[in-house]
Amino acid sequence: MASIRLDKIGKSFGAVDTICEIDLAIGDGEFVCLLGPSGCGKTTTLRMIAGLEQPTRGNIRIGGRDVTRAQPKDRNVGMVFQDYALYPHMTIADNIAYPLKVRGMAEAPRLEKAREIANVLHIGELLDRLPAQISGGQQQRTSLARALVHPADAFLFDEPLSNLDARMRVEARAFLYHLQRSRGMTAVYVTHDQAEAMALSTRIAVMCAGDIVQYAPPLEIYRRPATTFVAGFVGDPPMNLVAAQATRHGQCVALHGAGLEVSPFASWPALDQALERGDRVTVGMRPEHLRIATGDAGPNRLYGKLFANEAMGPESLVTLDLDGGARVTARLFGDAPVRIHGDAAFAFDPAQITLFDSSGNRIDKPE
Repeated sequence: MASIRLDKIGKSFGAVDTICEIDLAIGDGEFVCLLGPSGCGKTTTLRMIAGLEQPTRGNIRIGGRDVTRAQPKDRNVGMVFQDYALYPHMTIADNIAYPLKVRGMAEAPRLEKAREIANVLHIGELLDRLPAQISGGQQQRTSLARALVHPADAFLFDEPLSNLDARMRVEARAFLYHLQRSRGMTAVYVTHDQAEAMALSTRIAVMCAGDIVQYAPPLEIYRRPATTFVAGFVGDPPMNLVAAQATRHGQCVALHGAGLEVSPFASWPALDQALERGDRVTVGMRPEHLRIATGDAGPNRLYGKLFANEAMGPESLVTLDLDGGARVTARLFGDAPVRIHGDAAFAFDPAQITLFDSSGNRIDKPE
């Protein structure tokens, strides 16, 4: 396997910049997800690594070798496509063995290689069938087997699980995790599904409008989102974001907003700078950090009217509409029904909130 490095890679179509000048370093054996909404540039970035698209500027290195202008066949990468791209007239065995055929390997040894990798992926009994005669999950494994049958420096995945049903996606995700870790593959995986990215990645590159806005391990992105975009994209449900005004109380700061009250807490140096500029801030709270408030009104609460109360089995999602128009959701664990109606309030611990400045960037807490 090999490392991958993108240095100031950019892609333009005429006067339109699809990919900004991004830098990305992927270590040998890492599983990196390019995560973002449709149109953010993640598939274009993957296709540039594969050689299917040529960058307008910048350099791409795989295993230390400059492959910026190299043809796809000369990059020694395996790729799994969203639609599997299987040849309908070929058997499963011939589909898997095709990369070996184009490299000139004789029929007997290439079919033996195909059988070996098919057995690893638990599709060995399907080798004589055609793609139309097997399920979507089996087609996905066939596509994966075809990518793995020839040793490659890196493996590229373009939303390979998006055509599977929910249960099969979970099973395929766990299988792919085990396969990558056990083989030490260097993998780059495109997805818009943040659950896939959180489950599979060693690091996630969150993309927005052709740029990487945060590149970090999954839990760091979840716990310390760099921007309000990341906070609102990663998580299911995502982080609650509420506009607020910060006011100083001696050496402490309080936050006020429509339906929001945060009691004075120790000032943060970066927040002091925002206060000096008169900036408004955004308060972020993960749904699992909220709870139903009981007793009299008090600080560190969100006040609103019940919008939805969804029982999910082991948890409930309770959503309130705040007076200012914001909508916030709490994740409450336990299978007992949550009994609230009309006006309600969520309580929270101020130590668990995340603050963002008026530009949407995280205001770092003091160490």
